[in-house]
Formats: sequence, structure tokens, C-alpha cells
Amino acid sequence: MSWTFLSNHSHVLVCIARNPEVLLRDVAGQVGITERAVQRIVSDLEQAGYLTRGRSGRRNHYTIDRTLPLRHPLEAHRTIGALLDGVDPDDSAASGIQPAELHSSESDRGLAGASTTSPVTMTVHTGTVHTGE
Repeated sequence: MSWTFLSNHSHVLVCIARNPEVLLRDVAGQVGITERAVQRIVSDLEQAGYLTRGRSGRRNHYTIDRTLPLRHPLEAHRTIGALLDGVDPDDSAASGIQPAELHSSESDRGLAGASTTSPVTMTVHTGTVHTGE
């Protein structure tokens, strides 16, 4: 596979959403990149506020701020939560992430009353192939 629709940053985020205590070595294997590349991506996500790293015993525990908008102007009207829900609708339940783990409220970002986790709707058009018979 030479390309995908999502970036390595989003792939790492999906892995962490599925398992907030995942080892970065395991993320690297799932995404298909080096562990060092995953470390850089996690650092990027932490610096931008999308991800917070804490300790749970001897392991890291990651918390995703699902209320933050996507970074590109074409997608900025959607949140990280909407992206994660679109990729894996069950990720928040499977990962054990609770709304209380969010680092900021919707009202702090001026999003009160807005749906920050609205599902992504995609329309796929299919054609009919006529064989001439």
C-alpha cells in the first residue's frame, strides 16, 4: 500500500484511543513506522494539547482531548472526537475514556450547545456495470 487517507499522526491517535495504556512499540508495529517516529508524533500531539501523558503504575496512560478541532482549515469545523468516532465508532467505549477525562470543557472553547462529537457522514456513490447481455 503506497498511501492512505489518514496521516501517521491520526493512526497513532486511533491506536491510543483504542488503548490508552498501549506501549509505543506496539503502536509502531500497528502503524508500520519506527518507535522513534511514534515518539516524535506523541510529542507533537502533546505539545499541541491533543494528548496528555500520565503515569499508571509503571506504564504511561494517555488521555485524548476529543474536543479540539482538526488542524487543517478544510476540517477545522470537526473535532478529534468526530474523527475518532468516524474511524472507530466504538473507540471511546472500548478504551475506557470517560467524558470526565477531557481536559477542557466545550464552554471554555466557545462550543457550548454545539455538537462536538457529531458523527461524520459519508456518501458513497456506486455505479451499475452493464455487461451488454
